Amino acid sequence: MTATAFRALHHGRAAADPLVLPGPWDAAGARVFADAGFPALATPSAGVAASLGYEDGATPPDEMFAAVARIARAVSVPVSADVEDGYGLAPRELVGRLLDAGVVGCNLEDSSGGTLKDPHRHADWLAEVRAAAGDALFINARVDTFVRGVDDPAQAVARARLYVAAGADCVYPIAAPPETLPALRTGIEGPLNAIALPTGPPPAELGRLGATRVTFGPLLQRRAMAKLREIADRLQDPAAQP
Repeated sequence: MTATAFRALHHGRAAADPLVLPGPWDAAGARVFADAGFPALATPSAGVAASLGYEDGATPPDEMFAAVARIARAVSVPVSADVEDGYGLAPRELVGRLLDAGVVGCNLEDSSGGTLKDPHRHADWLAEVRAAAGDALFINARVDTFVRGVDDPAQAVARARLYVAAGADCVYPIAAPPETLPALRTGIEGPLNAIALPTGPPPAELGRLGATRVTFGPLLQRRAMAKLREIADRLQDPAAQP
């Protein structure tokens, strides 16, 4: 599937039917999700980092792109990749590496080292990424205000508008409280990404609140590791079945 077809999955959706994109952290997991019938996947940088033995945000770029490429090769559905803040790569190099990895989209966040970037400069950079990619990549611009201690939805809306004007296909105010989604939906043009959390509303309800698509961050990888830990604990008993 091309980026154009992936982009089309985000439009014309019913309110209670957001695009649900599970986040595989390796090729085996990607095949499980694809075989289950999901039309596309979105890798989580934190989940991939954990699978490679790194803390979130500490994965060397070469290893992240290699992991994403393995995931994309393993499935026939389109894959979007979380590549954090772009690793300091020039827009043309970043786009080239993403396309070489076989993905149709990417997440690009607007903070680095725990600090929000200047939104106007970030928008200019996103515009350069868009110019380098043309229509070949779906750009999901992550808005980090809520995870950086800025709780005012208006601040997220202001950044999102700049990023949409710069060419972003979708905006992702990560960790936005569900009750802020209606205001975000009203203030933001185009698709809106929300994250599903263990204690939050299910995807259908997030859609009714305003989300166009729903992703899970590292949640699925952490749940899988918790289940693996249960298996490991059982194996401590020699008489137990694996």
